[in-house]
Amino acid sequence: MKQVKIVSVLVILCLLQLSCKQPGSKGSFDVNNPTVLHNNQKVLTDLIIYDVFTPPVAARIYSYTSLASYEAVRHSKPGAPSLTAKLNGFAPMPEPEKGKSYNFLLAASKAFFTVAYKVTFSIDTLKVYEKELLQNFRNELDAETFDRSIAYGESVGRQVLARAAVDNYPQTRGKPRFIGSKEPGKWRPTPPDYSDAVEPCWGDMKGFVLDSGSQFKLPPPPVYSMDSSSAFFKFAYEVYSIGKNLTKEQKDIATYWDDNPFVVEHAGHMMFANKKITPGGHWMGIASIACKKDKADAEKTARVLALTAVGLMDGFVSCWEEKYASQVIRPVTVINEFIDESWSPFLQTPPFPEYPSGHSVISASAATILTKLIGENFSFHDDSDKEYIGMEKDFNSFMEAANEASISRVYGGIHYRSGVDAGARQGVLVGNLVINKTTATAP
Repeated sequence: MKQVKIVSVLVILCLLQLSCKQPGSKGSFDVNNPTVLHNNQKVLTDLIIYDVFTPPVAARIYSYTSLASYEAVRHSKPGAPSLTAKLNGFAPMPEPEKGKSYNFLLAASKAFFTVAYKVTFSIDTLKVYEKELLQNFRNELDAETFDRSIAYGESVGRQVLARAAVDNYPQTRGKPRFIGSKEPGKWRPTPPDYSDAVEPCWGDMKGFVLDSGSQFKLPPPPVYSMDSSSAFFKFAYEVYSIGKNLTKEQKDIATYWDDNPFVVEHAGHMMFANKKITPGGHWMGIASIACKKDKADAEKTARVLALTAVGLMDGFVSCWEEKYASQVIRPVTVINEFIDESWSPFLQTPPFPEYPSGHSVISASAATILTKLIGENFSFHDDSDKEYIGMEKDFNSFMEAANEASISRVYGGIHYRSGVDAGARQGVLVGNLVINKTTATAP
């Protein structure tokens, strides 16, 4: 598994060429090609991987950038509604001047990067990409249209950033470390690195459609008990039994959906890390693949990407609220202490409580949204992770992919079946709320 490096200038140029018609000067770049939106997202994904953002933070980055992009490009389709007008906490978006010429794909790109520069760190590569992209637009548009589109995109980006400034993200930085509890059944740091818990305050974030992180409160997890007749023990023993007898197919499924952004490998006294796509990044990749196969125009592409990202963000808020409320102990801790001290899970256990499964929540949320926007039995070839882990798969529907992502966590030895089943139920509720609040009047 290779370590991902930041996108090179050569790759950036290749991405830009995908939006071109034929080499040349005037007329060589298609200023209305939605491929630009896919390329923008791809460069952002590579940056998210390089900077090793946690999965919840990555979802926040995708959501604000994608919403900014949509709010600018929606004007390319008369009557396309504002999404932010239906979400929590956004002021009305700027409107383009009537009777003036714009290129709204250019405006969308400028809005996207205006936001991206403020919510990420290593922006040098983004700036190289944006410079080349803007030059391609400049070559095709008259100066007034170019400048007006840039100014409009910046104004949209700034308005989206105003909402980002009050979503409680700054308040969640610098909070005290969360190192778990010695209380029986409660989470504590897991091997091999025994890291502090990730994003313990994410449930306090302001959701886009959620009233609060506890809006879709789950039933309590199984009561902790190591009595062999208890439900909890049976769930734990199932993880142990599956882990001891994994088939090649189960290992492949677990590996395919691992999406751990920073896996630390140990070889004797040596340690090294592999950077990979986040679970949200995987689903943003699937959304992009679906839009391409659907031959979606720029407005629909931007809408699908934005709503998928909103579902990811609110899925993490909902999931993380419950994780740190229930603080359920991870399988590896229970199994090592009471069943088999030499057992280790197939996947590296993420550093936060078990219930519910975050993969299950955000996968079900994204799949529910994509099903409503693209289609119920929409087959697709997922190669969004191929660059990072060398694997690709075919799926008959978005929900089939989500169900596989969910059970992969049991195969990986890092979740109980109770955690993945509860997560999937919560994710469907979040996804349906996103659709109900934002798409009732969408064309």
